[in-house]
Amino acid sequence: MILKDIWLDVKAVQERDPAARNALEVLLLYQGVHALIWHRFAHWFYKHKMFFAARLISQIARFFTLIEIHPGAQLGHGILIDHGCGVVIGETTVVGDNCTIYQGVTLGGVGLNKGKRHPTLGSNVTVGAGAKILGSFEVGDNCTIAANAVLLKPLQDNVTAVGVPARAVKIDGVPIPKKEKNLVTMDHYCKMEERIRQMEETIASLQEELASVREKEKAE
Repeated sequence: MILKDIWLDVKAVQERDPAARNALEVLLLYQGVHALIWHRFAHWFYKHKMFFAARLISQIARFFTLIEIHPGAQLGHGILIDHGCGVVIGETTVVGDNCTIYQGVTLGGVGLNKGKRHPTLGSNVTVGAGAKILGSFEVGDNCTIAANAVLLKPLQDNVTAVGVPARAVKIDGVPIPKKEKNLVTMDHYCKMEERIRQMEETIASLQEELASVREKEKAE
């Protein structure tokens, strides 16, 4: 099973990385693949409650690849960790099949409570360079998290999210219309001031006419 997972990871790199030339080059020279290989073995030890051995393997992998994957993390098949330097994947993280993770990504937790505290990624999720996904929630299938985004809440399937904090900007590839913000700008302020001045002039004119009418009534 582990060998099959390794082969699927190698094939994922070949399919999704234009720089990959052949399977042997990917297997021998890609640190993202090496980190996943180390993790497959570390996770086996972790599932069999040999925690020290599991953590030792993960730390060795971190030293050689600069990619830190906790042995408790559950990773699917066909994962591409592209470049990979600075990637951190926490203990209770779940990553679905055929996901793409770029350098500097953090799949981290918030709070100090034990239990599920890291995100769950669906299948075919792409996480851009430097993005942070923090907390125990689900990211749906086929989602894209933009580079340097900070995602703090769940996403449905087929959503593209950008920004800090991240917000959905596309669903099924269709842009979400922007909501108009009711902000008072300097232009609005100047227009309001002009309208008030006109109203004051109109009121003053009406008062003069009213006073003139009253004087005529008194004269009669």
